[in-house]
Amino acid sequence: MMKPHAGLANEVMERSEVGKDSPAFDSLTGSIAAYGKVLAFLASLQQREEFDLLAGQSEFSECVAAVH
Repeated sequence: MMKPHAGLANEVMERSEVGKDSPAFDSLTGSIAAYGKVLAFLASLQQREEFDLLAGQSEFSECVAAVH
């Protein structure tokens, strides 16, 4: 899973001019972290789809299908 990039998060927060001690800062950090988790999840789904496509094209695909 991808790790959130703290430097990018800090840059976004500085541009939004949110005080680091404010509730808006906590909300913004949580939103950025959640966005990162969603991107990592979508990337893993894409990788699995690509793997499934490659596995389906292999000579062993019939054997794999029979097991499932």
